[in-house]
Amino acid sequence: MFGRVPYLLLLLAVTLASCSSPFKPQRPAWRAQAENACIAQKRVRPSEWIALANELEGPGICGMTKPFKVAALQNGAVAFNSTATLDCPMVAELETWVADTVQPAAQARFGQRVVRIDSMGSYACRGMNNQRGAQLSEHSFGNALDIGGFVLEDGRQITLVRDWWRGDEQARAFLMDVHRGSCEHFSTVLSPGSNAFHYNHIHVDLAQHGRSGRSICKPAPQETLPPPDQSPLVALQNARPIMGEETDNDTTGKPPAAAYEGGDSLGPINVPDTPLPPRRDDAAGDEADLTSSIRRR
Repeated sequence: MFGRVPYLLLLLAVTLASCSSPFKPQRPAWRAQAENACIAQKRVRPSEWIALANELEGPGICGMTKPFKVAALQNGAVAFNSTATLDCPMVAELETWVADTVQPAAQARFGQRVVRIDSMGSYACRGMNNQRGAQLSEHSFGNALDIGGFVLEDGRQITLVRDWWRGDEQARAFLMDVHRGSCEHFSTVLSPGSNAFHYNHIHVDLAQHGRSGRSICKPAPQETLPPPDQSPLVALQNARPIMGEETDNDTTGKPPAAAYEGGDSLGPINVPDTPLPPRRDDAAGDEADLTSSIRRR
């Protein structure tokens, strides 16, 4: 009998310790609320290309209540190079973004449509910029997508790592049109030139940046030359979002050293001899009026 006392005391101590341990961390409530509202509003409808999947739980607070597996957008007209796992709000916004930004820019610059988006990452439970110990990336909630390039109807590939810096005039203008338009649809847009981690892709997400609802868009959007046979009056409109701190995101871990110089695997990239159209540098006071011009979704 007395030999059992130490065991019972140990069991009691373990039980008390478990009772006093902190509760399992929970995802912020707004994430599930946004997913449920999106589905209730039927902003995304399951189809041959978009399938509702089982709930993703953890590790930690990573995951989604109602994830979607997405093989293509626009009723199959714009495929992904690999199936993306995304939450409902992100799928809905990507559909609108392709229709409002990507396709008009492709038609204007190349006279043809985009038929594939080359993704470099959707859902993944990890820290920002793949850094250990960093705050969780929006990828951890299926609320972000990394875009490495696009494929046109004729098979031509437009890639961020190559064409952002040294593509021909229209390829570079197309990517900057896409970057600028992305800032009207997403709360975070980070493209080559924003930091070393985004040298080869555009990161877009629908993060909530505090109560102010501000947006982050880097680098600052630039005016581009009008599309062929068009006047500046009918060129795509500029969107000038508020600049914020860097957040998220990377799919490759540490980038090559050339990335810090705007380079890729083909060697260092210098700014092309033909300069980009000038940047709009309006008075700093104008920034205070920009919040209302950016659509938050």
